[in-house]
Amino acid sequence: MPKRCEDDESAIRVAVVESDVRSRPGWIKCRIDENLRFSAEPLASYFFAKWEPLVFDALLLAAAVEFCDRIKRRPSFQWSREIELRIPVHAPAVWKQRDVTESLHDALEFLTGDRWRVEFTERKNAITPPRQGLFNLPPAESLAIIPFSEGLDSRAVAGFMSRKFGDRLIRVRLGTKSDDRPSDSSGRRSPFAGVPYNVRRGEHRFVESSARSRGFKFALLSGLAAYMAKADRVFVPESGQGALGPSLVPVGQAYEDYRNHPAFTAKMSVFLKSLLGHNVRFEFPRLWFTKGETLLEYVSGSAQAADWKETRSCWQDNRYASVNEHRRQCGICAACMLRRLSVHAAGLSEAPETYIWEDLRAGSFEDGAAVGFKKIAAQRNYAIAGALHLDHLAGLRRSRIHAPALESNTRHLARSLQLPEQEVRTGIERMLTQHEKEWKDFMEFLGPDSFVSRWTERAYDHVA
Repeated sequence: MPKRCEDDESAIRVAVVESDVRSRPGWIKCRIDENLRFSAEPLASYFFAKWEPLVFDALLLAAAVEFCDRIKRRPSFQWSREIELRIPVHAPAVWKQRDVTESLHDALEFLTGDRWRVEFTERKNAITPPRQGLFNLPPAESLAIIPFSEGLDSRAVAGFMSRKFGDRLIRVRLGTKSDDRPSDSSGRRSPFAGVPYNVRRGEHRFVESSARSRGFKFALLSGLAAYMAKADRVFVPESGQGALGPSLVPVGQAYEDYRNHPAFTAKMSVFLKSLLGHNVRFEFPRLWFTKGETLLEYVSGSAQAADWKETRSCWQDNRYASVNEHRRQCGICAACMLRRLSVHAAGLSEAPETYIWEDLRAGSFEDGAAVGFKKIAAQRNYAIAGALHLDHLAGLRRSRIHAPALESNTRHLARSLQLPEQEVRTGIERMLTQHEKEWKDFMEFLGPDSFVSRWTERAYDHVA
C-alpha cells in the first residue's frame, strides 16, 4: 500500500465530495456535479441493459483520477508526485478488498509514475439511475469491444475490423465529439455513445499537461463496456510506433509513457477481474505494424475510407492549434509528425491547410508556419522533440548503445503478452525495420534543406 502523502511540493490531496458534504481541511475539494459532471444520454448508453452502481462508481473513479492528474504540476526536480484521493462509492466493501486496491494502485502507479493512495468511503446519497432510452442491444455473441475516437488508428482499425467481424464488434466512443452513428427506424441508438462525464476545473486551474491518466480512462471505459456487453476482448487500435515507441524512446528525463502499452493493459485486466469478476483481455492487432501500414490497409479495402482525412491526431489544445480562428492540427508535435510520416508512407496526401505548419520542407522552422500564426516560438521545443523521437526510433534497431534496453523491453513485453520472447523480438524487429524505412523515405521527400532534416542530422548517430 502506498504511503500517506507528506507535506511537500509533490503532494496532492483530493477529496471527491457530494454537493452537501464538507471536505477535510487542506484537501482540494472535487465536487460531484460541479467538477465531475455526468451527461445523461452517454451515461444511459452504458446502462442499456440494467443499472449497476459498481460500474457508475468505476466511471466516477476514472473522472476523479483525471482531475488529480491535472490539478497540480509535476515538480521541476522529479517526475513523481504523491497523490491521495478519497472517493465516495455505493459499496465501499467491494472497493476495499485487498486484490481490488492492490491491482488499482499497481495499474495507476505503473501508468503515471506517481505514488497513489486511493481510499473509498460510503456515499451519503445513492445516485439516481439514468433514464433508460432506446438502444440497440449488442448481439449475444459479441466478439469484442474496440475504442473509437477521432484518431487515425482508431478510424482505420475500427473500419477494417468491422468489415471482418460485422456487428459482433462493438464500438466504444472515446472522442470529444458526440456520437455520429444514426438511430435506426425505431429511434434506437448504439450503446457506449460517448464519454459519460466531463472533468472541469471549477475554482482551480488545470496546470499539468502530461496526461498520463488518459490511458487509465480509455482502458477502464473499454473494460467496463466489455463487461456490460458480455464481451471478453478489447481490441486496442494503436499501431506499433504509438504503442511501443513512447516507452522504447522516452522524451528527456520523463518517465516512460505506457498509455497504450500491453504492460499497462495487462495490469488493467487484473484490476477489472478483481473488481468485476469478469475476464477482459486487451489485444493489439496492429502492434507489429506501422501507422502507415494500418492506414494503407484501411484505404485499400473500401471506397468510403477517404474519411481518414476527417480524423485528428494533434496533441495541442485550441490555443495553439488555430489560424485566424480556424482550428487546425499543429503539424509538428510528435503525434502530428507521426501522422504526416504515415500519410506519406501510405502514398496519400493532405491539403497543406490541414496543419499550422503547412510546409515541413521549409528551410527554417518559422517559414514553415501558416501566415497569420503568431505563437511560433512557443512551439519550437514540441517540434524538436517530435522530430527527434521519430528519428531516434528509426535508429534504435541498429544502435549498440540501446541494445540492452531494447532486449529488456522485449522480455517485459513478452511477459505482458504471454508470448514467446523470440516471437516478440521478431515482431519488434519487423516494426522498427519498417519504421526506419518509412522515416528514411520521408526525410528524402523533405530534402536535406528542410528544418526537420537539419535537426535530425545534428542530433543523433543512428549506428552509435
